[in-house]
Formats: sequence, C-alpha cells, structure tokens
Amino acid sequence: MSDALDPEDAKILILARSARARAAAPSGAAVRDADGRTYAAADVTLPSLRLTALQLAVASAVSSGATGLEAAAVVTDGAAGGVDTAVVSDLGGPGIPVYVAGPDGTPITALRS
Repeated sequence: MSDALDPEDAKILILARSARARAAAPSGAAVRDADGRTYAAADVTLPSLRLTALQLAVASAVSSGATGLEAAAVVTDGAAGGVDTAVVSDLGGPGIPVYVAGPDGTPITALRS
C-alpha cells in the first residue's frame, strides 16, 4: 500500500497488532463502529470453538450495540488472501475498508468488504 493511512485507520492497525501480541495469536483484528468506538480481538482456537480475530472483533462490536462499521484492520502472519471480509459486510455493508498488515504492522493491502 502506497497511500498513507488516516490516523483513525492507523489506530485500528495498532490495536489489531496489540491484540495479536497480547494473545500470542496468528492474527489480531480491530474494527471501528459508526460511532467511532473500537473493538480489538485475537484468534480463538479451542477444541469446541474457532473464531478468527476479525469475527470476534465484529462480534464484540455487535454485543456492545454497534449497528454499523466504518473500517476494520487485520494483522496477520498469514496471507492477505486468507482474510475473510464477509463478517464485516454483515455489519457494515459492502465497501467497508479492511486493512491487512504484516506482523510488524506495516500495511500490505486494503480489501473491501
């Protein structure tokens, strides 16, 4: 990505990176809702439950009353193509930016939900 990120989008990338590091997970994610509130999460892998960081961040937003999303970010050690943006579309509609960054937080690409 050659474009500089908006400061609010850079913030959710930092939150996603922090969530990933805190949980020592393969991926971390953060979303910003329509009111500007942010939610961060890491992958959950239990014998009876598997959620991606992005699914959990969106679920956290929904459970807190969010009715829409403005942006999402995923920090992962996997490929950007492995990021499923469907859950962002479920809450935010089509076209919401999903920023994907490597483990160091450097943005790789911006997908659209």
